[in-house]
Amino acid sequence: MDKKKVVVLTGAGISAESGIPTFRDANGLWEGHNVEDVATPQAWTRDPELVLEFYNQRRKAARDVKPNEGHKALAELEKHFQVTIITQNIDNLHEKAGSSRVLHLHGELFKSRSTADESLLYDMDSWELNMGDCCEKGSQLRPHVVWFGEAVPMMEPAIAETAEADIFMVVGTSMQVYPAASLLYYVEDHVPKYIIDPKLPLVHQRPNLHMVEAKASVGVPKVCRELIEKHAGKG
Repeated sequence: MDKKKVVVLTGAGISAESGIPTFRDANGLWEGHNVEDVATPQAWTRDPELVLEFYNQRRKAARDVKPNEGHKALAELEKHFQVTIITQNIDNLHEKAGSSRVLHLHGELFKSRSTADESLLYDMDSWELNMGDCCEKGSQLRPHVVWFGEAVPMMEPAIAETAEADIFMVVGTSMQVYPAASLLYYVEDHVPKYIIDPKLPLVHQRPNLHMVEAKASVGVPKVCRELIEKHAGKG
């Protein structure tokens, strides 16, 4: 019997519980930097060394961060459902927890890519990426992160996954960042939809929408238990 398909959109809230700061909670400042100074194509053109150092520090801080109960519950859910995680986060906490199918909308902190050929991606063994680190074509490497103002190339696959969901879950996101926030509206009306956050976002009312006012480490395990009891094994 085919397993039901659960699609989960996760945002900064699930990572914040593991100790990864979110810039939106700090008045638009990220570790003392304006977003415009470290996370835009213009910032890269203006001061690539500052941008590289900023992401080096993010990487260094993220190395030892552990997944929380929210990440772990989603990984465990794979025993009962076909689970796809669509995350706005660039950390690797879902992978650390054991999730096997993770689609990163905004890139991946522990990968670099060529500035000459976007298809050239490299896994990073170290937390450092410096000026002079080049791809095989001799061009400077940059963080494999979607900066503000750049296209979101994984959006089309994310929409396709969402449209096929039997159950849809949103965890730890303000639903203010587009295009990711639009995914909720690609879910079929009859599909159960769960939004889990301690500060529930304002969203247009949809059929079968369940709002769970809880942080990820509490709300996600609770909803996962309910889903397993209600749906698992029913194909």
